[in-house]
Amino acid sequence: MNQSTKGIPKKGLPEGFLYVDEVIEDCIVDAKYAGTDNFMGRPAAGYEVPLVVVTKEAAERLVKAAAVFREKGYLLKFYDSYRPQRAVDDFMRWGEDAEDDRRKPVHYPNVEKKMVIELGYIARHSGHTRGCAVDLTLVDASTMQELDMGSIFDFMDERSHHGAAGLSPLQEANRRLLCDVMCANGFRKYESEWWHYAVTPEPYPDTYFDFPIA
Repeated sequence: MNQSTKGIPKKGLPEGFLYVDEVIEDCIVDAKYAGTDNFMGRPAAGYEVPLVVVTKEAAERLVKAAAVFREKGYLLKFYDSYRPQRAVDDFMRWGEDAEDDRRKPVHYPNVEKKMVIELGYIARHSGHTRGCAVDLTLVDASTMQELDMGSIFDFMDERSHHGAAGLSPLQEANRRLLCDVMCANGFRKYESEWWHYAVTPEPYPDTYFDFPIA
């Protein structure tokens, strides 16, 4: 479900960080970890409002990518970018809680919960917390529907990998479109997640931030 950012008060951010909807005004923000539509089924620590925060370096490249997609008839939809370390810590606590498997049928039906950390679907240290990563997809500007990428966001399965078997030609083409434009505009793909891209070079390679999204 899309979340409108109109009317949500925006507090000041540390130098070097921006709200993505302020630099790409026609983007769609669906801040998954601020709500319940995520692999935990609840808001993550540090996500106080449904906004997506990006570094200045990522924003500059995203603006260029958005312009290319716009010409092709698509809009960017953002799920996440900067992620507080307290949220990553929250993910780890969730991963170690064997009793909480409410979202297994949706997000990890083919993986035992005890394996989600070992397989790298969640990690104690994240590029999101360093401000280099962004999670996003494409929306058809004429219908406002997400393109079919072959899986939902945060689907912990090999189907989410680039080059996954069993995708339809349309799903493969949609993933390739997203990948080609993002990689041509200063991002690198993450092989295990079709939605995850990281800006290169990283703006803060040795810093894990923890300010809340508020």
